[in-house]
Amino acid sequence: MDDIDRIIAQWTAERPDLDVGPMALIGRLARLAKAVAEAHGKVFEKHGLSAAGFDVLATLRRAGPPHALDIKSLLASTMVTSGTMTNRLDKLEKAGLLARQPNPGDGRGFIVKLTDQGFQTIDAAVTEHVANQHALVASLNPDERKALNALLRTWGAGLQKD
Repeated sequence: MDDIDRIIAQWTAERPDLDVGPMALIGRLARLAKAVAEAHGKVFEKHGLSAAGFDVLATLRRAGPPHALDIKSLLASTMVTSGTMTNRLDKLEKAGLLARQPNPGDGRGFIVKLTDQGFQTIDAAVTEHVANQHALVASLNPDERKALNALLRTWGAGLQKD
């Protein structure tokens, strides 16, 4: 029995008229999300990055050569507002991890590109990030991981129907 089970037992005793089953799922998911975010943060910090900075650099890295995107594509890939993106880019550019260049196809826009230092930083960070993710799911066997992934995909799709 864990803390979530105790909470559910208390609610069941106090409010037997309510089905608090979803509370257990969501409570566990919230606790897992917090633990995962903290573990990710430790890895990112080792590389001088925040989660937001990692997100931008990883988006550019996985885009493939030349590891550059126009601002519209970068915004779409990270799903943040332009103001938020500007703040992220300013910090990463100041750190020498990316550069902004005028977009020859859009006089008002620009291209964001990893610098050599940015490429090296994100490659080291993502290598450690993936190893960390393996450690985080190590208590699940491959079949359990596959089943959980499928269930979470179904759940997420159901929430996006609106």
